[in-house]
Amino acid sequence: MIKSILTCTDGSVYTDSVYDHAAWAATRSAASVLVLHMLDPQRDKADLFDLSGNLLPNARADLLDDIVKLEEAKSRLARERGKAILEVARERLQAAGVGLIKTEQQHGSLVEAVSHFEQAIQADLIVLGKRGEAANFDKLHLGSNLERVIRGSKRPVLVASREYKPIQRFLIAYDGGPSIEKAITFATSQPLLCDLECHLVRAGKIDDKAEWYLQEAAGKLRAAGFAVTAQAIGGTPETVIAEQVQARAIDLLVMGAYGHSRIRNMVIGSTTTEMMRSCLVPVLMFR
Repeated sequence: MIKSILTCTDGSVYTDSVYDHAAWAATRSAASVLVLHMLDPQRDKADLFDLSGNLLPNARADLLDDIVKLEEAKSRLARERGKAILEVARERLQAAGVGLIKTEQQHGSLVEAVSHFEQAIQADLIVLGKRGEAANFDKLHLGSNLERVIRGSKRPVLVASREYKPIQRFLIAYDGGPSIEKAITFATSQPLLCDLECHLVRAGKIDDKAEWYLQEAAGKLRAAGFAVTAQAIGGTPETVIAEQVQARAIDLLVMGAYGHSRIRNMVIGSTTTEMMRSCLVPVLMFR
């Protein structure tokens, strides 16, 4: 059972959607929510000290003193901004019906903090936005920490889309791998996806063996009470799944994540990344 949800926020345009997706998961599972906001002292830090290189000693000392005061003021502002973000998070989650809410502000790396709190609160689900404050929306850049959080997490990760919409039907991108088998087990043993319309799609090379495994997975879902539409479709997974998500008006994509190494992904690209870019719906990911 999902008892505890870890939610990450940074005040970006995805923030409200992250809260709404977390509230959806929490109310369906009767789970508590911890909202985490990170203060990164290195982000947006200007190379101000370089400005003092060609100045006279007295002028340089005065400038360095001003820089220190400026950095202190920026730190205070960042802390206060973070507190305001967390207060908004609490109010929005309470309004959505979440019973138990905690907030936490930390300095340092988001990836390390998620790893710590995932264990500290025994989180069963992690919720974060597809993009953060620094993302380039024109180029559909994903958040810089997203892949690292997903790779490092031992729990399912719900990646929120730009805007929350009520979730009525979900699609499982079935590939027969161990990660998607975890997703099947999750769907059949947790209340999160219960009573939702279920679509099961296998893309790629289609033969009798692929069809057999697809129908076996569909049978597990039907035995758990899901009304399942199962189909095998030839073609590249990132293209087929994106087309089916749109054609079937899917509200949530369920898939395995980053089944290959970072080095392989750098050389030939990542199916996971391409699918997150092309499918404009929230994605529930399993490793």
